[in-house]
Amino acid sequence: MSEPSIFTRILEGEVPSEIIAETENAFAIRDIHPQAPVHLLVIPKSEEYRNVVELAAGDPELLAELIGLASSLATEHGGGDFRLVFNTGPNAGQTVFHVHAHVLAGELEEKTLGA
Repeated sequence: MSEPSIFTRILEGEVPSEIIAETENAFAIRDIHPQAPVHLLVIPKSEEYRNVVELAAGDPELLAELIGLASSLATEHGGGDFRLVFNTGPNAGQTVFHVHAHVLAGELEEKTLGA
């Protein structure tokens, strides 16, 4: 049996972190290494899916719930405009293999990607 992810350990209170929002199936925390003025993580409570591709195939309703929570948080914390990032795989920067969305907002500077 594998060890619980850091996110499960946060949810269960084993690792300290402030849960800033919660629904029946998801919760949100601040990223400990923020890459933007607002950098939040939206995480399913279940560890069933390792990445967004598995989540989309296995439970599109849960994916929609994550996106809805991300949008609400972006409105509350960043004025409504936001970037939503799912890292998928170690070569794409994924370090925790419990699917989660990065919500980035607040005066983001775009240097390499166009509209």
